[in-house]
Amino acid sequence: MNKFAQQLGSLLASGATIEPVRVGALVVEPAFLAPMAGVTDLAMRRIARRFGAGLAFSEMVASGDFAQSASGQGGKGGRESALRALGDGVSPHAVQIAGCEPDSMAETARLVEGAGADLIDINMGCPAKRVVGGAAGSALMRDLDHAARLIAAVTGAVKVPVSVKMRLGWDDDSRNAPELARRAEAEGAAMVVVHGRTRQQFYRGEADWEAIRPVCEAVNIPVVANGDCRSPRDARAMLTQSGAKAAMIGRAALGQPWIVGDTAYFLRNGYERPGPSWLERREAAREHLACLLDLLGPAQGLRHARKHLAAYADVAARAGGGLDSPSRRRLVESEDADEVFDLLARLYQCKSEAEAA
Repeated sequence: MNKFAQQLGSLLASGATIEPVRVGALVVEPAFLAPMAGVTDLAMRRIARRFGAGLAFSEMVASGDFAQSASGQGGKGGRESALRALGDGVSPHAVQIAGCEPDSMAETARLVEGAGADLIDINMGCPAKRVVGGAAGSALMRDLDHAARLIAAVTGAVKVPVSVKMRLGWDDDSRNAPELARRAEAEGAAMVVVHGRTRQQFYRGEADWEAIRPVCEAVNIPVVANGDCRSPRDARAMLTQSGAKAAMIGRAALGQPWIVGDTAYFLRNGYERPGPSWLERREAAREHLACLLDLLGPAQGLRHARKHLAAYADVAARAGGGLDSPSRRRLVESEDADEVFDLLARLYQCKSEAEAA
């Protein structure tokens, strides 16, 4: 048995608990909702925070688009960036920004802070070709001098804490996350988040939680571990293997945004709380849809909601609820909001009635 397995067994047996995380002046619970493009909309972040997530990060906000939107320009891209940065009803409000020009990143950070952000995260981990092709995201891990200049520009522009999200490195030959983390700390970053894969891995294979440990050993600021955390017990294993102070949950939160709060509770108390009732699940899904319709309008709101609706249906089915196949198809294809609300009610109906009986 290796030392990490021994540590994990000891931790699980002891019921040890994880302390809140201090990020600058913020003190937050040790489980976060990851920033995910096209996913972590305002509604999802509100729900995750209400169920107890320590932080719920916005979708990635492109620095150039956001700065233009603030000046009344920027067209569709600017309007979309402004929507991604909304934080009404989310506190603390964490916004992720991306870009490759120090001046533009600094200006965007100032604008986001002025709009109410309590924490600003710099994206240095996104592997998407369109982001990397613009010399942003994980491309910045190929030029640590430039990455440090970006961090210095952002931390120098705002008073709120700044975090940096990265990967282990560009590829297996350049796993330089410990060095980037050291530079981030030196430039004033208050926290780093590490996804346990290289950029060249994208999302293939399994995240390497043990490989995050050298980052934790390199800095004094909190390190957050990210990648393949699917449950509260996964989170505990992730923290044991990595030495990180908090767990970040991404794709596993689709269809069950409450899982981040469930994870925070487990880490803080050493035991799992009962999951949300079926009535609470139904109301969360309906709230999610209603918020998207309000923000984006009926047509665009329904289109944006489809990935979430499919995920809510899949999670419900795994838990013994769900819809028949034709109804599930209508749930994600209908262009009638009233019909979708009715289908959401049916999705949770039998289990909700059983709870009430």
